[in-house]
Amino acid sequence: MAVNEMIKKRLTREITLGDCKVGGGAPVSVQSMTTTKTEDQGATVAQIRQLEEVGCEIIRVAVPHKEAAGKLGKIKSKIRIPLVADVHFDYRLALMSLEEGVDGLRINPGNIGGRDRVEKIVDKARDLGIPIRIGVNSGSLENDLLVRHGGPTSKALAESALRWVKVFEELKFYDIKLSVKSSDVLTTVESYRIIAGEVNYPLHLGITEAGTIFSGTIKSTLGIGILLSEGIGDTIRVSLTADPREEIHVGYQILKALKLRHAGIEVVSCPTCGRCEIDLIGIATEVEKKLTTLKSSIKVAVMGCMVNGPGEAKEADIGIAGGKKKGILFKKGEIIRKLTEEEMVETLVCEVNKMTAEK
Repeated sequence: MAVNEMIKKRLTREITLGDCKVGGGAPVSVQSMTTTKTEDQGATVAQIRQLEEVGCEIIRVAVPHKEAAGKLGKIKSKIRIPLVADVHFDYRLALMSLEEGVDGLRINPGNIGGRDRVEKIVDKARDLGIPIRIGVNSGSLENDLLVRHGGPTSKALAESALRWVKVFEELKFYDIKLSVKSSDVLTTVESYRIIAGEVNYPLHLGITEAGTIFSGTIKSTLGIGILLSEGIGDTIRVSLTADPREEIHVGYQILKALKLRHAGIEVVSCPTCGRCEIDLIGIATEVEKKLTTLKSSIKVAVMGCMVNGPGEAKEADIGIAGGKKKGILFKKGEIIRKLTEEEMVETLVCEVNKMTAEK
């Protein structure tokens, strides 16, 4: 039985950002956030296009001032994926972003300046048919909740989100997505569990301020993976202090490991041991780098020795098993040819490209 058959996906309302469905029966989508100054239109568009190439499905940009807000329409006109404006503190920036035609808006209602200002945003979003993410973070909770719960606990995060859901519903606005993020994995997981038991709005998963590509990948994989395995989550962002393209790579790896998404090349490789007589680390790294932008669902094995190598390679669509400065190329379980170590990367990549073209 495939892993995804073991995961009972939580059924949520469906919302639409541009041409991307979130929730309902839609696949879990992968998104990121730009690191450029949004008012630098050229740099922002260039980075979004790079992210599009590696599979980013929704992109969010920071809107800290009017100069940034004023560029949103032009940025949207030059990209292919939905554009979400991320606004804090100033409700007028949210209104400007909506008027610029963004596909979605992310706000933390608790720091916008009161219900009356939130109502202005909701009214405008309703008129334009634009979804809003209620994004609650441990670093920006309302003071009364911090006092009542003794800090940014999971219950405090969940109560903040549910408090604002009630306000939005009173305003007859239901085009909502929710997130309750902490930099602490267990706090985040429990927060999402609480709100998943209370409402059926789609949930955006992530561990906020997760860290560098090393520690951030570990924390994000744990938190996001636990929740997805429980059927919770409709879209994800892996927050890394790194090139945002790495967030997309990690996001898809999480989804592929749980068999929730199958798009893209999957490279499996052994950890090496004293039997390995080729530069397996260098070969596997180079193969993965060269194949990272391919969209076909192909499993590629890069194995270091003849103990487990042939068996693992046969289970993949294509692969190599190393020997002493040489190796064997397998395809669909059949031995294709012998390779020198120097031929391995180029030959394997070439064969995978052929398979992709055939598909």
